Amino acid sequence: MAQRAVARSMAVKKRRQERPLKSLWRRIRKPLAQSRFVKNMLASGMAIALRIVERTNPRVEGSQDVDARFAEIGPAIVALWHGQHLLAPAIKPRRHPLVALFSKSADAELNALVAEKMDIKAVRGSGGREGKARLKKGGAAALIQLKRAIEAGSNVAMIADIPHGTPREAGLGIVTLARLSGRPVVPMAIATSRRKVLERTWDKTTINLPFGRCAVVMADPILVAADADDEEMEAKRRQLTDALNRVTRDAYRLVDGHPPYPDRDGR
Repeated sequence: MAQRAVARSMAVKKRRQERPLKSLWRRIRKPLAQSRFVKNMLASGMAIALRIVERTNPRVEGSQDVDARFAEIGPAIVALWHGQHLLAPAIKPRRHPLVALFSKSADAELNALVAEKMDIKAVRGSGGREGKARLKKGGAAALIQLKRAIEAGSNVAMIADIPHGTPREAGLGIVTLARLSGRPVVPMAIATSRRKVLERTWDKTTINLPFGRCAVVMADPILVAADADDEEMEAKRRQLTDALNRVTRDAYRLVDGHPPYPDRDGR
């Protein structure tokens, strides 16, 4: 009993000591998050970390050459899944310019800064939503900027699924850009054998770790006709969804020997 009383007393004392620290953190975290200097420091550190991960994960046999592919078909629109895209800035084509779409959320601002430090131009807006929601998020303006970038010869990267929507389900935004620009969508997946999956996140965010193996897999380009009607747009959206899921499974097969995401019929 005496030992339990001592343990409880120590626990209470520890909590009291922690409270001032927690209180201090609550007071300073918002100013830190708003500090351009702090955000630039964090972005620089993250860019260095991504380069280290990329360089310590040699490509496995069967992985595709990004530069060779985009030299052949560019400019093109790269499609990636949320949560599986974190290493993409380090995998980008090295000899071809790239513009990437980032949402206007505070969380995405840091990601945009990281991309810019890795020689990727950032466009802010929402490319996946439809109707008024997309307009409020700056989606129409973002699509116009991306179209202009393509016309100027840049490749474009977009996340295909909608933030906090249905994971692994493509939205119409990226299909709309393909229709407007006349350029193909290239579904791409990146996987590493060493990784940390944040299971509680909506998109199962995957943090790639160093000293493993890496696979980059791309599907055949998807073209959308300039006069595509609603039915054709929906068909292309489903085609993109299926292709992205397939290359994701293939990338994980290459590094693991089995896919982490089963087909919809459970196989």
